[in-house]
Amino acid sequence: MKQKPRLSFWQIWNMSFGFLGIQFGFALQMANTSRIFRTLGANIDDIAILWIAAPVTGLFVQPIIGYFSDRTWHPRLGRRRPYFLLGAILASLSLLIMPNSPTLWVAGGMLWLMDASFNISMEPFRAFVGDNLPEEQHTLGFSMQSFFIGVGATIASLLPLMFEKVFQLSNEAAEGVIPLTVRLSFYVGAVAFLGAVLWTVFTSKEYPPEEFEAFHTSGNETSDDQDKKDQGGVIQIFKDIFIGVFQMPKTMQQLAVVQFFTWFGLFAMWLYTTDTLAQNVWGTAPSDTSSEAYNSAGNWVGVCFAVYNAVPMLMGFLLPSLASSLGRKMTHTLCLLAGGIGLFMMALMGSTLHIPGLSDEYALFIPMIGIGIAWTSILAMPYAMLAGALPADRMGYFMGVFNFFIVIPQIIAATTFGFMLNHWFGQDPKYIIMVGGASIILAAIVTLAVDDKGEPKSQEQ
Repeated sequence: MKQKPRLSFWQIWNMSFGFLGIQFGFALQMANTSRIFRTLGANIDDIAILWIAAPVTGLFVQPIIGYFSDRTWHPRLGRRRPYFLLGAILASLSLLIMPNSPTLWVAGGMLWLMDASFNISMEPFRAFVGDNLPEEQHTLGFSMQSFFIGVGATIASLLPLMFEKVFQLSNEAAEGVIPLTVRLSFYVGAVAFLGAVLWTVFTSKEYPPEEFEAFHTSGNETSDDQDKKDQGGVIQIFKDIFIGVFQMPKTMQQLAVVQFFTWFGLFAMWLYTTDTLAQNVWGTAPSDTSSEAYNSAGNWVGVCFAVYNAVPMLMGFLLPSLASSLGRKMTHTLCLLAGGIGLFMMALMGSTLHIPGLSDEYALFIPMIGIGIAWTSILAMPYAMLAGALPADRMGYFMGVFNFFIVIPQIIAATTFGFMLNHWFGQDPKYIIMVGGASIILAAIVTLAVDDKGEPKSQEQ
C-alpha cells in the first residue's frame, strides 16, 4: 500500500480555510436564532421544539452527502469540493433571507434550509482531512479546522455588538421586527461563508481515484471487488446508507456515546443562554423581548460566544502537542471537564455566583474560557480518533453517520427541554444549562473507555 505524502503547513491551512466561513454561518445561527424566534413571538417553552429543524436536517443530510461524496469524482472539483461549493451557495442565500423573516413560521422554515445547507458543506470537510493527510497529521489537520472555526465564530458572534457600538446602529426595533444589527450580521455572514469556501475549492487539490485507491488498498482488492461495491440501484443505496450504521467500527461505537452526552449539553447552552443571562444578569423577564435590557443581553451572548469561540484560535495549535503528551483520550477528557464546569458556572452567574472584583457581565468570560477549551477538543479529538478507525473507501459515509450522535441528542433535547422547563424547573432556564453541564461531565468520564487504536506513539505536528 502506497503511503500518503505529508502536506505542508500552508497546504493544510488552505484545505481548512473554508471552515472559517462555515463556522461564520453556524455561529450566527447559534447566537441569534433563539433571539429571532423570541422576537417573532415564540414562547420560551417553544424554543426547543422550534430548534428541532437543525438536528433533523443533519440526521439525514450528512450520511447521504457522505455516501455520495465517497462515490463522486469531478475532473475539476474532485470528490468533496463539489459539495463544499453547493452547500456554500445555498447557505449564503439562506443567511440573506433568515433575518428578514416576516413571521415565526418563515423563520422556522429558513432554519431548516440554513442548517441543511451548512451540513452539505461541512460533512465533506471532515472526510477531506482523512482523504488527504497521513495518519500522523490527522490531529494537526482537525486542529487546524478548530482554529478556523474559532476565528470565524469569534468574528461572527461579535458582529451585532460591533454594528451597535462601533457603527452606532440601532440594536432595537419595533415589536416583531428583527434589529438592524442582526440583519447586517447575517449579510456579512453570507459573503464570508461563500468567500472562505471558494478559497479552499480553488487552492486545494484531491487525489484522483487511481492514486487514492493506491493509498488505501493492500493490493489484494481487485477492480471486480470495487465494482461490486458500486453495484445496485436505489434499494441498494438505501441499504448502504441506513443499514451501514450497524457496521460501525468499535472505536466509532464508543465515541458515539461520548458525542451523545457532549452535544446534549451543548444544545442546552445554545438554546437558553440568552434567556438565562437576561434574567440572572440583566434582571429582565425573558418574556420582555423588545426591551433594551433583553436586547443588550442578546448582544452580550454574542460576546460570550465570541470568547469561547476565540479559545480554539490559540488552543487549536496547542492541542496536537497536548495530545502527544497526554494521549488523545486524556486530552479530550480534561477538556470536556473544563466545559462542563464552565456551564455550571455560567448558569449560576448573577444569581448565586459572583466573582469578586468583576461585574457579572465580565465574570462570564471565566466559564466561557472553560467552555472554549472543551469546544476546541470537541471539534478535533473525536474526529482524529475516528479517522484512523474508518475504512478509507467509506470515510465520508461514516463521518456522516457519526453525525447521528450529534443530532440525535439534540432531537431528544428539543423534545424534552420544554417539558423539563415547565414541569420541573418552573420556567427558569438556568437549570436546563446545568443539566447540560452534567451531561458534558458524563461525556468526559465515558471518554476514558474509548479504544483509540489509531493513536500514533509520537504525535508529529
